[in-house]
Amino acid sequence: MVLSRDFIAAVKLSEKRAYQIALEAGIHPSTLSKLLNGIEKIKPMDPRVIAVGRALGLEPQDCFESPE
Repeated sequence: MVLSRDFIAAVKLSEKRAYQIALEAGIHPSTLSKLLNGIEKIKPMDPRVIAVGRALGLEPQDCFESPE
């Protein structure tokens, strides 16, 4: 699984800083950074990604793309 372009754009274009989004989602800011930079593996329907997506107003299915 990979993060969707919509998810990445929502984080980057948000008025909130990334660390604020992470804390609102209940994850550590460094975890969000690792997810965004591909350092941390993403599992299908990863609850960390879904929590961040919810904090940004995204539906769970809008957070992921299938790898090609």
